[in-house]
Amino acid sequence: MAYAVTDNCIRCKYTDCVEVCPVDCFYVGETMLVINPDECIDCGVCEPECPADAIKPDTEPGLEGWLALNAKYAALWPNISEKLDPLSDAAEWDGRTGKLETVFGVADPAAA
Repeated sequence: MAYAVTDNCIRCKYTDCVEVCPVDCFYVGETMLVINPDECIDCGVCEPECPADAIKPDTEPGLEGWLALNAKYAALWPNISEKLDPLSDAAEWDGRTGKLETVFGVADPAAA
């Protein structure tokens, strides 16, 4: 079991979650964070720390594509273990719909 970062992290990139992760399983890209599902120990401490409510347990329905996206980019992006400032326009993007398509150009997270 693992947690996955979902669409509301896109263009927000709050890193409050990174500070509390005991196994440093977060990876950072230009526009979002992801969790390496193979490293996540399913402790859940990151979920309540996310101001954007973008972290979900893999037990929630419909997260298969997000788990695939997290795994794909965790293998490509650098590991992050310290909190950074969010993107300068994070508040404008927080809660916006259609971010995956706008930023990644796809509607299905597994295709990103």
